[in-house]
Amino acid sequence: MTKLQLFSPLRLGPYQLKHRVILARLTRMRAAQPGNVPNELNTEYYAQRASNGGLLVTEATQVSPRGQGYPATPGIHSPEQIAGWKRITQAAHDKGSLIFLQLWHVGRISHPSHQPDGGLPVAPSPVRPKGNAITATWQQLLFETPRELALSEIPSIVDEYRVGARNALAAGFDGVELHAANGYLIDQFLRDGVNKRTDRYGGSSENRSRFLLEVLDAVSEVFRADRVGIRLSPFGTYNDMSDSNPSALFAHVLRELAAKQIAYVHLIEARQDEELHAASAIDSGIAPTAAHFRPYFPGVFIGAGGFTRDSANEAIASGVVDAVAFGRQFIANPDLPRRFELGVELNPYDRATFYGGSEKGYTDYPALESLRQEQSAIPEAQLSQ
Repeated sequence: MTKLQLFSPLRLGPYQLKHRVILARLTRMRAAQPGNVPNELNTEYYAQRASNGGLLVTEATQVSPRGQGYPATPGIHSPEQIAGWKRITQAAHDKGSLIFLQLWHVGRISHPSHQPDGGLPVAPSPVRPKGNAITATWQQLLFETPRELALSEIPSIVDEYRVGARNALAAGFDGVELHAANGYLIDQFLRDGVNKRTDRYGGSSENRSRFLLEVLDAVSEVFRADRVGIRLSPFGTYNDMSDSNPSALFAHVLRELAAKQIAYVHLIEARQDEELHAASAIDSGIAPTAAHFRPYFPGVFIGAGGFTRDSANEAIASGVVDAVAFGRQFIANPDLPRRFELGVELNPYDRATFYGGSEKGYTDYPALESLRQEQSAIPEAQLSQ
């Protein structure tokens, strides 16, 4: 049987992965209340998706109470949350999997009902996002104009990430991923559609990258840089994001990240329904966003967004990416790496159960039977694909 590139080993910082099928961070809104604490159901969910020699990236996890923007999302800022995550990391390790925690602050993508004092969400600039917030009681209400962070406040936000990383280490995580994508706080500092500052955090690409790099340095005091990944969405428009020159901005960011020798960059492909800024610079081939930015980052590149088993394998074989993170397919197929390896049919996902709820659409998707039963049921020709 021809070996899939998806199932070749990969060095990731100090770790050795046995395959390149990665669980993408997936917000599922099922943390226990009160307190946004990871619970036994969450533990089962991650244990189901753990695989020997694989990598799990957790759902986005707020580094502080004011970093929360959605109901029932977990945190990493209380003893109870640390204890809950510790059960999850142990379950992943028992299956031979690595697990990284994604550190998150939503910035302006919040609502006063989530804020500890009922105040306004914070952002680099007072630019109100289009669309609706989801309140603490699951209502949809228009976003409010955020409060601009004072220059003197920014170090305390950086420190929230540092403390979040420290708590992640205490919970047994192998590393952390900074959520610098999808219109949340770090992305808000990066892109000039939101960042209107005129101080040292605004204006040039260098200044707008400053917050990200300060956060990276802070968490690297806890986890070495080679145990820290970063998720970016250069051409994404989710959460009302834009930039006047994303190619130049993210080329600069990636050069800086390469110099820091971080574990990986997790790059999101722009969806077909999103506007591709600077589209003339983007090819229409395999993983075009990753291909466009690959020259600026020679380290481990993880692609995400719309990949199939075959397109992921082709992107890895071509050198555009080194691994691929899967989201919706991993939701519905807890044993996705095994299914990909065997080339068998995938369970369809149920979008209506993505966010909130209980075990339905969360831990009740069926896995394949034992390997012997799988092989006996799969024609030999199919196994050789």
